[in-house]
Amino acid sequence: MRIVVDDLSGARIAEFLGEHLEEMRSLTPPESVHALDLDGLREPGVTFWSVMDGDALVGCGALKRLDAEHAEVKSMRTTSRRKRGGVASLLLEHMLAEAGRMGFRRLSLETGSAEPFLPARRLYEKYGFEYCEPFGDYRLDPNSVYMTRVL
Repeated sequence: MRIVVDDLSGARIAEFLGEHLEEMRSLTPPESVHALDLDGLREPGVTFWSVMDGDALVGCGALKRLDAEHAEVKSMRTTSRRKRGGVASLLLEHMLAEAGRMGFRRLSLETGSAEPFLPARRLYEKYGFEYCEPFGDYRLDPNSVYMTRVL
């Protein structure tokens, strides 16, 4: 597998992210869906990666700059055929290393509080993320949990 910076111009990644948004909307009330669409992921201050296995797109993730030392993990997704196959771990390790190279001292994230999000929460816990209060523009929401990690 290889991880590449993606400019989000291809149809394959647009479809992949469309499926991500659709899934988030099926699991979470609309006011609690914080996933970024393509335009949001193309904003300055966002770095987006795709995980490729040969020609197959198997995962993606992004870092969104919040300030000079703090970034947010966004759009972590693994294709359903590859869940629990190491794609997310590989990508998260890459993102942690890249965040350090970019000068960030802290990474934070928002994810769902419902049962379908438990594997994601466990992954983040495994990599040293701890539960925290809402950060940035987030507010307390029973459908969300917030996690952070010092680099």
